[in-house]
Amino acid sequence: METILLFLLFIPYVLIRYRFTDHETRAEKEARQHQEGIALVKARKYAEASRYFDTVLKENPNCALAYAYRGKCNMKLDNLHSCIFDCTRAISLDETLSEAYLDKGKALFKLEEFSQAYLEFDKAVWHARKSPDAFRWRALGRIRLSHPYDRVEADFLQAIELGDEDAAHYLHQIRQSQNPRRMEGLKD
Repeated sequence: METILLFLLFIPYVLIRYRFTDHETRAEKEARQHQEGIALVKARKYAEASRYFDTVLKENPNCALAYAYRGKCNMKLDNLHSCIFDCTRAISLDETLSEAYLDKGKALFKLEEFSQAYLEFDKAVWHARKSPDAFRWRALGRIRLSHPYDRVEADFLQAIELGDEDAAHYLHQIRQSQNPRRMEGLKD
């Protein structure tokens, strides 16, 4: 009898607890708070956006999203080492920021550090399974590391399935060459 009573009291407790719990992630809160800077990035005003996120980081040095977006700006401004630093810092503060893994991997790829870049692309795929860019970049990393053709093709096919037209172009080129190792000149 007491067990039934405890169970009946436990159900409302769980429902009330769920109702009043904040379900928004830290990244979602930070994104809502820093819409102005994100809009600058979307408008491709990278220098202005970088300054905006510099200011944010002076006020709040533990803002993972600000590091991630400043890293994205540094990537677009060809400050590759700064991009890697910012993305690494963002990831250390919030391990779920898939875009930070992806941007860090792109910077490493441009610096021709392909094995490290591949690892970052793999983490980006892990955290964002719906990101066609992550699959495409992982496939490009696989090409540089001479991974088996079937794995390269699988990543490109997944990216195509998610709507990436660039992946379709790359896959077409690979199929025409029948040798992914000849794709050394491929860059995004």
